[in-house]
Amino acid sequence: MEEKKKKEEEEEEEEEEEGEENKEKKEGEEEKEKKGEDKKKEEEEEEEEKKKKEEEGEEEKKEKKEEEKKEEGEEKKTKEKNNKIG
Repeated sequence: MEEKKKKEEEEEEEEEEEGEENKEKKEGEEEKEKKGEDKKKEEEEEEEEKKKKEEEGEEEKKEKKEEEKKEEGEEKKTKEKNNKIG
């Protein structure tokens, strides 16, 4: 009878240990998954920021070209005016 009780206690301890190991394993997997999601989100944000900067750069180039065209047009008008006077 004492052996039976001792065996039951050992089995309970093993079950508790297995339960704790499974719990720790599950928590570890959840933490890995969360880190993966965080990293993915961070990468997406970086990609979005990069795209935004590229778009801003393109917009600046476009504005600069328009400004250059405007200045060229004004220079041309000035030259034509000077030619008429001269």
